[in-house]
Amino acid sequence: MAALPDADADADADADADADADASSGKAPPSSPWWTKLGPGLITGAADDDPSGIATYSQAGAQYGYSVGWTILVTFPLMVGIQLASARIGRITGKGLTENFSKLCPRWLVFALVSLLVVANVINLGADLSAMGDAMHLAVGGPPGAFVVVMALLSLLLQIWLPYERYVKLLKWLTLTLLAYVGVGFAAQADWVLALKSLVLPKMHWDREYTTTVVAILGTTISPYLFFWQASQEAEEIRRIAADRPLSVAPEQAQSQFRRLRTDTLVGMGFSNTIAFFMIVATAAALHAHGVRDIETTAQAAQALKPIAGDFAFVLFAAGIVGTGFLALPVLAGSAAYAVATLAGVRRGLDRPAQSAKVFYAILSGAMLIGLAVSLSGFNPIKALYWSAVINAVISVPIMIAVMVAASHRRIVGEMRMPPLWRVLGWLATAAMAAATIAMIVLQTSSTLGGSR
Repeated sequence: MAALPDADADADADADADADADASSGKAPPSSPWWTKLGPGLITGAADDDPSGIATYSQAGAQYGYSVGWTILVTFPLMVGIQLASARIGRITGKGLTENFSKLCPRWLVFALVSLLVVANVINLGADLSAMGDAMHLAVGGPPGAFVVVMALLSLLLQIWLPYERYVKLLKWLTLTLLAYVGVGFAAQADWVLALKSLVLPKMHWDREYTTTVVAILGTTISPYLFFWQASQEAEEIRRIAADRPLSVAPEQAQSQFRRLRTDTLVGMGFSNTIAFFMIVATAAALHAHGVRDIETTAQAAQALKPIAGDFAFVLFAAGIVGTGFLALPVLAGSAAYAVATLAGVRRGLDRPAQSAKVFYAILSGAMLIGLAVSLSGFNPIKALYWSAVINAVISVPIMIAVMVAASHRRIVGEMRMPPLWRVLGWLATAAMAAATIAMIVLQTSSTLGGSR
């Protein structure tokens, strides 16, 4: 089928012309220290540990202790495979996933997947805002709803008015807030020998509750919005840096860019999974070891930590929720806005001034404001997360299949197919998500049938 209409084409052509004028005859950019190569991959990985993810890891640690830590070793290579595939698509084509999918899939399928992505993201936005409001209420007092409104509007204004280059730097600094959970782990006086042993020699339960927890960890770690975000941000980087071009038209840059993508993605996903491990360890040490097993929300986890691990751990935990929330909100709203704006064929990109991409920013604002409404509606945050997880499970597998096909399809990447190792990891991630989805459906069905008897 024909590609989606793109009203952005003229602007992209102008940007390409500027890049041609500024680039040094197509030479690859000069080498630089590895830490300067961190960007979309680091931000994407850190945003994966959003308040919703914190709730899942806290529940797992409180309920099963260190014995679920092994899941982090499994999710890390799987995340790298699928996120690297997404990043390569964005860097090679200079376009996001939605536009590339339209070259391979029927329009109705792309529309359906994007619609479900938006619904899941908006629900997740509401749940994350609720968690952030509760954390602020616990830390400093005051009405949670007021904090939710202020934080949602502040995040939205930063996305609209702060220049993209400065905004990316802000997001990079926000990733440091996740280090709070390293502090919580040490403040909780974890049994590090047992924690590390459980990584490689865990005690498996495999009852329904344990299986559900493992499925939840996998589902919250590998999420569709992360695929869309990282691909879109690679396209943004091409427009932001004058010497950079889509690799499809500047293959001489491929070697250095693929090296950067690997570094960025490996560090980003490694950081994400390391922090997730510390969350599990912290709640295992502070809650599970003291008989606190029934944790449903991040606020409950923070409250339970205070009398056991002390005020310092409590403050760190609450601060981490707010910090990672500010990191996740633009990723959730932005990935939805990129996908919808591409379907609509309008100018898009956080690197564009608001006046030149009005529809894109209107979509982004709409997602944030609907998420705010979900948060203020009093809708149970646990139910919100549940339905978000269900929708993500439904769309994850077809989206991941599309990502893996596109990452090696000649119409998308030409001769720049993914190397075998990364293809294998990407397809393993897809198979793991398919298995998790089937397990979730079977567990939920058996639970429903059991409850109806």
